[in-house]
Amino acid sequence: MIARTRADRSPPLRRLASERGNATVEFALVAPLLLAVGLAVLQIALALHVRATITAAAAEGARAAALAGSDLGAGERRTRALLAGNVAGDLIEGITVWREVRDGALVVAVGVDAQLPLLGLLGPTVMHVDGHALAEQP
Repeated sequence: MIARTRADRSPPLRRLASERGNATVEFALVAPLLLAVGLAVLQIALALHVRATITAAAAEGARAAALAGSDLGAGERRTRALLAGNVAGDLIEGITVWREVRDGALVVAVGVDAQLPLLGLLGPTVMHVDGHALAEQP
């Protein structure tokens, strides 16, 4: 048989009165943890958005430079135009465009160097993204 304590035998109202203020203390302990998890989720979402935006702009720039009769400058201009006015546009450090041969095919590549935002938009980590497109022959 389980021994009952005096608190277990007391009326429910008396037990509730003895637990008064517990919710405030529990909230004070749990709120910082929930805030940290929420901010971490937002940080990851921002970093993934910037990475996806830069990757798409690099691929589109490579396609623009790969068109028949186009030059490499067209790829850089297209990439910059897509990133201008975007949250990722302020993070760009450099854009390079080059031609290379891969498996016997002429390919145009666009490389983008950018800061990866780790604390809001102030991140110390550098990210490099390449976009490739098969060059059209005139």
